[in-house]
Amino acid sequence: MKTILIGLLSGILVTGATFAATVTNKDGETAVLVVVEGESRMEVAVGSGATEMICPSGCFVTAPGGDRIGLQGDETIEIVNGSVVVK
Repeated sequence: MKTILIGLLSGILVTGATFAATVTNKDGETAVLVVVEGESRMEVAVGSGATEMICPSGCFVTAPGGDRIGLQGDETIEIVNGSVVVK
């Protein structure tokens, strides 16, 4: 019983850590996103062809093209021609 409980709790902890929006830059240049989570504002540089994890608990993102979107933290996002495409 103890082993089952430990396994279950471990699975919950690992699963909880994976919730974040995944951003892939499909453009030929580095894209800089402005990410606002609560009171925190930061810039995230995503290199050409790179993938980054952002917004584990939801946020607002401003793309290089000026698009602003709200994220819950479980989305898959691509940057294409400076715009954000949520999939």
